[in-house]
Amino acid sequence: MSSLRAGGQYPRSVGEFQSWFSTDADCLDYLEWLRWPDGFICERCGHAGGWRLGDGRIECAGCGARTSVTAGSIFDKTRTPLTVWFTACWLFATAKDGISALNLQRTMEIGSYQTAWAMLHRLRQVLVRPGRELLAGVVEVDETFIGGQEPGLAGGRARGKKALVGVAVEVKSPKGFGRCRMAILPDASAGSLHAFVSDNVEPGARIITDAWQGYRGLERLGYQHERRNQSAAAARGEDPGRLLPGVHRIASLAKRWLLGTHQGAVDREHLAEYLDEFTFRFNRRTSHSRGLVFYRVLQLAVGHEPVRYRDLVQRPRPGEPSPKPSGSTGHPHTLERAPAHHPWRTTNHSG
Repeated sequence: MSSLRAGGQYPRSVGEFQSWFSTDADCLDYLEWLRWPDGFICERCGHAGGWRLGDGRIECAGCGARTSVTAGSIFDKTRTPLTVWFTACWLFATAKDGISALNLQRTMEIGSYQTAWAMLHRLRQVLVRPGRELLAGVVEVDETFIGGQEPGLAGGRARGKKALVGVAVEVKSPKGFGRCRMAILPDASAGSLHAFVSDNVEPGARIITDAWQGYRGLERLGYQHERRNQSAAAARGEDPGRLLPGVHRIASLAKRWLLGTHQGAVDREHLAEYLDEFTFRFNRRTSHSRGLVFYRVLQLAVGHEPVRYRDLVQRPRPGEPSPKPSGSTGHPHTLERAPAHHPWRTTNHSG
């Protein structure tokens, strides 16, 4: 799609969102348009064109293979109605700092915390676009430890629960920052740090790091390397943080976001997905339209392979303290609603 227009390809406001996606059928049609904007193309044989079957699936006119709009995406075999998925995606994309699973559960009256948690984690899984552009220009690189509260751990600071995270950010001239990248590192060895730089920064870029020996040898990988000695700066009475302001700023924002939106309750097994979400949000912080961010998330979601609950849960996950509505199930009902016919004018008021 060459040109995207607010009010054309994506909704401009919450009112327009509600108008566009009032039924599950509306949502399904939008996903079909996102997946096959120029019409159906069979993913098995590449043939263009087919016909719709009575059960809603599409049969390829070439090889006869049958598929559905949601097959092979994160919506594959979901028991959660698409109106619920779209609303969750809108809240996820349009809230400046995102939304926690507990808030999503309460806002949408989802009976199970695990359902809300899994929906958000499926969305986080799709945020890294395949073949995304590497960082370029002047790039600061550093590491930081990130840890938070975990169930059953007093204070959430038990030894071994913090993760070493690599941080890289483009530095703009005369001021400001561009895009960032964050990833969990196994250690601070040269092998780990060099791999992080190679995976996230374009060769030829000017890399600025501290004097840690693990960064030695970046020149051999095709980078210009500038080392800044923070210990020497501290000995001179200078603020070491001013030597690498970009990465320190990103690390601080990420920790504040985890503490604010998620109350720091992020375990190490899923920290990578939260870092992907923070990176996704930071890199789109200047977007003039939240609706466009919603469009991008759905575009990535419909093109992503299925994410099963068993793949998300690496160990039994205790629920958060929130009352389960009486008679509800873990899978929410559709948000389709019939016109209300102004009940406030027909309700009898007594006394």
